[in-house]
Amino acid sequence: MNRQSALRPLSAAIIGTGLLVLSLASATQAQPPIVQPGAPGQPSRTISAAEASDLAGIRYTEADVRFMQGMISHHAQALEMTELLDTRTESDAMRQTSRRIELSQEDEIEMMQDWLRDRGQEVTAIDAHHAPGAMRMPGMLTDEEMEGLADADGVAFDRLFLEGMIKHHRGALTMVENLLEQPGAAQDSQLFAFTSDITADQTAEINRMDAMLAELSPDPRVQLASGFHDAGQALWNMALVATRPKPEGFYDPNNPAGRPMPVEADPETEAEAEPAAAGAAGDEAAQDEQADHEEGRDGDGAEHDDPEHAGGDADDGAEPEQEAADAEEEDDADDPQRRGLLNFGNTDLAFAGDRLFVGSYHGFNTYRVEVPASPQLVTSVVCPGGQGDVSVVGNLLIMSVEQTRGRLDCGLQGVAEPVSDQRFRGIRIFDIGDTRMPRQVAAVQTCRGSHTHTVIADPDDEGNVYVYGSGTGGVRSGEELEGCSDESPAENPDTALFRIDVIQVPLANPEDAAVVSRPLVFRDPETGAAAGLWPGGDHGPGTQRTAESSRCHDITTFPDAGLAAGACSGNGILFDISDPVNPIRLDDVIDPSFAYWHSATFNNDGTKVIFTDEWGGGGRPRCRASDPREWGANAIYDIVDGEMQFRSHYKLPAPQTDRENCVAHNGSIVPVPGRDIMVQAWYQGGISVFDFTDSSNPVEIAFFDRGPIHPDRFVMGGFWSAYWYRGYIYGTEIARGLDVLELLPSEYLTENEIAAAASVASPAFNAQQQPRLEWPVRSVVARAYLDQLERSDTLSAQRRTALSELLDRADSAGSGSDSALAGQLTTAVEALEADIADTAGRTEQRLQGLAETLTGLAERLR
Repeated sequence: MNRQSALRPLSAAIIGTGLLVLSLASATQAQPPIVQPGAPGQPSRTISAAEASDLAGIRYTEADVRFMQGMISHHAQALEMTELLDTRTESDAMRQTSRRIELSQEDEIEMMQDWLRDRGQEVTAIDAHHAPGAMRMPGMLTDEEMEGLADADGVAFDRLFLEGMIKHHRGALTMVENLLEQPGAAQDSQLFAFTSDITADQTAEINRMDAMLAELSPDPRVQLASGFHDAGQALWNMALVATRPKPEGFYDPNNPAGRPMPVEADPETEAEAEPAAAGAAGDEAAQDEQADHEEGRDGDGAEHDDPEHAGGDADDGAEPEQEAADAEEEDDADDPQRRGLLNFGNTDLAFAGDRLFVGSYHGFNTYRVEVPASPQLVTSVVCPGGQGDVSVVGNLLIMSVEQTRGRLDCGLQGVAEPVSDQRFRGIRIFDIGDTRMPRQVAAVQTCRGSHTHTVIADPDDEGNVYVYGSGTGGVRSGEELEGCSDESPAENPDTALFRIDVIQVPLANPEDAAVVSRPLVFRDPETGAAAGLWPGGDHGPGTQRTAESSRCHDITTFPDAGLAAGACSGNGILFDISDPVNPIRLDDVIDPSFAYWHSATFNNDGTKVIFTDEWGGGGRPRCRASDPREWGANAIYDIVDGEMQFRSHYKLPAPQTDRENCVAHNGSIVPVPGRDIMVQAWYQGGISVFDFTDSSNPVEIAFFDRGPIHPDRFVMGGFWSAYWYRGYIYGTEIARGLDVLELLPSEYLTENEIAAAASVASPAFNAQQQPRLEWPVRSVVARAYLDQLERSDTLSAQRRTALSELLDRADSAGSGSDSALAGQLTTAVEALEADIADTAGRTEQRLQGLAETLTGLAERLR
């Protein structure tokens, strides 16, 4: 044995003895205190190690148990869906998606089963959702939907699977949301971590599946190349005839395309509860669009205005400009990403003769469009204040101003003081008699500013026009403008809330323009309460969270019938405006699919009205493949005996990317005789033209679209407005500029119908003022009716040919007289009158229109 080996036992003994001594010494020392603090202001207390390590105080609740039991069934159906996939898809990407779902759901089912066993709770059977009377969890597919999925294959299966699984995943998010709303729920650390995982993982999975679903669409608008002025384009039954970039001085030369939008809230901290398909159980209403709108604030950063309904409209009411402009005008250090997003954004359009006026947050630009294919810039007017919507009455241009940076003198420096006599919010009036040198002649201050406005002419008061000012911003201080108050109606009957501003503009002396009325248009007729319409909130499971009806966004007039349609945040309203100073509410409607009632458009005879829903405020992607077809869409109503009757929804049919803000926005009718057709802007969804002659079945008939502005980031842009004027469609792009397009003949629209629409020579156009349009007595109008009657097979081919020959002869006669031809046209009208007596509805109207046009031609030939 060597020396080293002999020493090992001794060394070990010495070490062991030392450790024992150290241990005994430690035991004799006092245990450091373990402290548990009390509530703020309360003393701390010392607790034992046993108490400190006892987690029994963290209890699980009945809601936790129900959640775990229900989620097992929820996951089990997802596995049934993935089991169908292998034999029905031809896509490797679909198989990869399915495998990811299988692995996660199987592991989570096992975890949930163990969690329930450990706590002595009943473990849900894997097939419990098939039991008679079993409650279906949010987002779960019905038996009929599962059968439809099982019967499909190929691309049809892929589409149904993705739609169903997105719905399913969103249901899981709703279950998490519902759990977290329960008092004391999800305090168990394992359960809380699980809910966080569901929110993060399934939100990411939804985004992946949404992109896959979009790729299945054959629509050429899908996956267009990005670019600022070189983006990919898709046109169908339309032609782009002119494009004009923004003028110098109306864009940031260091960043012409604009800044990226702030991202939506992190799903782990602020999950957005998107809806499931109609009919799904559970509360699938959208959460606050706080990421879409200023956090609980209106357009100028003020807190939401109605304390009686706090939170009712904190989410869905803001325009994209409110989202972007609040920061810039408040020195918003809290949200520097938003600052200046729309300083130069193009907004609405107005026309007068051959002049086109393009509104902007920065002022307005005037073009000559005598030759629509070559718009000529005449002058640019710098006068910031947003949003800059414009209307024209004679030589007066009226502009809406809402932002707190607006100044009386149109200065660029804004207004720093919280109260200032230099701040302007309201209606500006310019004299544009000299187009090259417009002059501001009036500035009418209002309590909430003017987000949009409506011009009304009173036939009994030819010396004045009236303007409805629609303010959606916060109420300014009474120190700045006397009489302004944001108190509730109960606190102050003269509050600025729940009103519109009626402004009288003397045409001979516009500088004397003033507010003459502030009617409470939402008043309850029985109780007299000012807040008499929709109070804000959702409408039940699977519905939108709709803004409170405390202000109107747009009011569109149809003066020939003495009507106006108000898109008023939480309601669509029909007004009697026979007395413009005192509008009377005739009817009001709600739509569980609407987040924010934004704008309204009548058809040409005032028997229909289309309302738009600006879900997400216009600044968010709301046309993704998985977004609900009824959300962010149009609602089409027939007006029957003074009441609005819902018929259908229409939404842009082409899925857009998550880098493109898209939702229903501004449009106008296309005056094709005998039909109801609308052209409409959808922001970065482009321009869509659709036929709503059959109110219950609207059909897209033409479109134009560009790809996103940036390949990777979300930059806000797209078409703010798209309007028909004198044979062309004019669209303002928020970021890019101005476009002019024309419709092309197609199976949906004939050359005669397009020419007949172009024959209407409107002297002017204001978006929220819709006079009834009249067609001139021309043969092309009669031919348009003939084309429609041929499409519906109403007249025999022989009669159509005979009528067409008469029209050819009328064209040849020109302005000369031909009594014989006039007599033959009259005979043809008499035959049509017999047909009219035997028909009804749209066919009767077309026959009547044809007869009237032929009668006019006959009178001209005599």
